[in-house]
Amino acid sequence: MHDMAGTARHKKPEKPHSLHDRILADIQDKIVSGTWPPGHRLPSEHELAEQYGCSRMTVNKVLTLLSAARIVERRRRAGSFVAFQKSQAAVLQIHDIRSEIEALDMEATYAITSRIERPATEDDAEQIGVEPGTPILEVECMHFANRMPFCQEYRLINLQIVPEGARQFFDNETPTGWIMARVPWTAAEHTISAAEASPDMAKALDLKNQAACLVVERRTWRAEDPVTYARLVYPANEHKLVARFSPNQTTG
Repeated sequence: MHDMAGTARHKKPEKPHSLHDRILADIQDKIVSGTWPPGHRLPSEHELAEQYGCSRMTVNKVLTLLSAARIVERRRRAGSFVAFQKSQAAVLQIHDIRSEIEALDMEATYAITSRIERPATEDDAEQIGVEPGTPILEVECMHFANRMPFCQEYRLINLQIVPEGARQFFDNETPTGWIMARVPWTAAEHTISAAEASPDMAKALDLKNQAACLVVERRTWRAEDPVTYARLVYPANEHKLVARFSPNQTTG
């Protein structure tokens, strides 16, 4: 497999431009930052509609998306609450997507859709944390469970830290599995959010446009050096992340 230089490169997601996106981003920011902890009751649809000067339909659409991604729990007659996240496994552990699929007793396959070696852009600096011009490897692939779309993966690898990546085409190993087996990491950061499927995302995952998706963004470091950035997109209605941990475990 060779570089697909003609493949469109990943673009950094634009800042929220519609009122719907702004409300979604505001609520997610409050949850991720801990301003609204698990169990916190969100303002009512009526209160949110007044706050943002929009219709209750717009607010309902946002809350429905967050509920589908298991970020918010909606209770009949009680309101909407920040969910006690089953997705904490993504914070506590890093798994290869292939192992996730095999744990479901399904056949795991994958296909590399893009592989590009290039200098890092300013957008990459925000995502992976390298200086512009740093050599990086950009990889996109699709993971399948029983030949059905399971997860869309986008990854940046810092070739200054992982120079052997320049010779890797992932013919026999997934990008996640390969990097986990060869590069020890000392710190990781996960961000979990909800998003509506874009037309390209919907096509890749065999979803309807604007269907709810669960998005996991992962960054890893070796000491102070950034190793990789990954963006994993799952259909929200078919995926959940579950954790088991003891009271003396802490998460960052």
